[in-house]
Amino acid sequence: MPAKSTKQRITEAALHLFEENGFHAVTVDKIVKESNTSKGGFYHNFKSKDELLYTIHDSFITYVIDKASEAHSSYHKPAEKLYETVRSFVKMFEVYQAHVTVFYQENLYLSPEYFDRIKKKRDIYKDMMFSVVREGKEKGEFREELPVPIASMAIFGMINWTYKWYKSDGQCSVNEIADIYADMIMQSLLTEKARKEPAYQRFFLHQSNTVK
Repeated sequence: MPAKSTKQRITEAALHLFEENGFHAVTVDKIVKESNTSKGGFYHNFKSKDELLYTIHDSFITYVIDKASEAHSSYHKPAEKLYETVRSFVKMFEVYQAHVTVFYQENLYLSPEYFDRIKKKRDIYKDMMFSVVREGKEKGEFREELPVPIASMAIFGMINWTYKWYKSDGQCSVNEIADIYADMIMQSLLTEKARKEPAYQRFFLHQSNTVK
């Protein structure tokens, strides 16, 4: 395995320190000490502690946008797009759980410039979710009686909370959790006719892969 770069070491150390102590309680000196780097190395990679916090936030938001974009471009039917988007959203926690935790703890401490950048990316992801749910309703795949904003925000709320309880060594793997979430969401949104589509049976849990 290749050695971690200075930037990676600084980021990992900052994630740990921010999560444990909060943004304001952590100094650049503490990050440098924790990462076994130097102030020169820190300022070579980040203009400030504020930019480091922004980078932590930006990394996982960029990841979920890229995965959703990939799903939207790879599949034609809204049900398929949503299924793949949901699964990629859940699987994000395997790599970015600490990033999400720090985001929810510390996002108010971002400077206005960085906060606006993050908000724009979050709005992009929100719009992608709204659009696929809307498309699903328009094409008769998703239930007409479900309002687009409420259905979309319910999906966000359900998945976002995973950061609070997910453990990599827990009862279920992240892939199993992704399958469970996808099943619940697709079962809830699809019309009765769409749920019976042979091509969509892959969306649902079956007895052979049910977690006790």
